[in-house]
Amino acid sequence: MKPLAWMVGASVGSWLAIAAWAGVSSSREVLFGMLAPLAGAASTWVLVARNFTSRPELVTPLMVAAFAGKLVFFGVYVTIMLRVLALRPLPFVVSFTTYFIALHLFEALCLQRLFAGSAPAPQ
Repeated sequence: MKPLAWMVGASVGSWLAIAAWAGVSSSREVLFGMLAPLAGAASTWVLVARNFTSRPELVTPLMVAAFAGKLVFFGVYVTIMLRVLALRPLPFVVSFTTYFIALHLFEALCLQRLFAGSAPAPQ
């Protein structure tokens, strides 16, 4: 299975498991805490993997630009989630942080395999 499918499947599956868990009233916060890290990791993976096969010299500038873009995106996203949607801060921040670390770690491992030449880029 492709890394993108693993990212989406594991994220949505874990959220569904948390939402189905009896007594958990923070599934909304967990969902919104998952969406931005998933979008960030998935978009970076797709952009880098596609460019690595066709124009590998652009990968580093692309990753730097993606980092800067994600910095702004995550700041705006967290502000909107906490101030506009008024999500409960603790479950949202725990969810956001957990998904952020897990997804970006997985992305880094996939990029390492891609750069080592042992994994094909997604179609």
